Amino acid sequence: MTGDELKALQKPIKERYQAEPAAALVTMRATGEVSVGNLTCLIPTTTGTIAAGLHPAAGGNPDWACSGDMLLQSLIGCAGVTLSAVSTAMGITIRKAMITAEGDVDFRGTLGVSREVPIGMTAIRVHFEIDSDATPEQLAKLIQLTERYCVVFQSLKNPPSLSVTLN
Repeated sequence: MTGDELKALQKPIKERYQAEPAAALVTMRATGEVSVGNLTCLIPTTTGTIAAGLHPAAGGNPDWACSGDMLLQSLIGCAGVTLSAVSTAMGITIRKAMITAEGDVDFRGTLGVSREVPIGMTAIRVHFEIDSDATPEQLAKLIQLTERYCVVFQSLKNPPSLSVTLN
């Protein structure tokens, strides 16, 4: 897809959102069913059901998807799609791009071994490798805009309000 094709595709969408701001608000939704006794949660996706379970460092089966890994995979997926769209809009040709995300977790926290250890990721690093003829300045701008427009990156950087209910 060219930059002009992307702009033409998005033009009516942007115009609608300018005219009707409420139309731009979309509530995304995911559901999962706890597999009682199996230590997994079955999550239906458009490409099949994922069995999410404990990370092996917490006693899980290495064949299960780990939700921490899935968080990083979500970040990579969003960053990759955003990078592709932004590079297209900027007219930057990318021959190949690889994105790696790493997140540090001390499992003593989530396993209750130490109350002083935080639960969750304490640091996440994203690394881009881009094969392109773009100048270093263009690539820096590309990464800056990818960060700016990546929904998952921004959600992690500026956490949304969270709430939990029980029915």
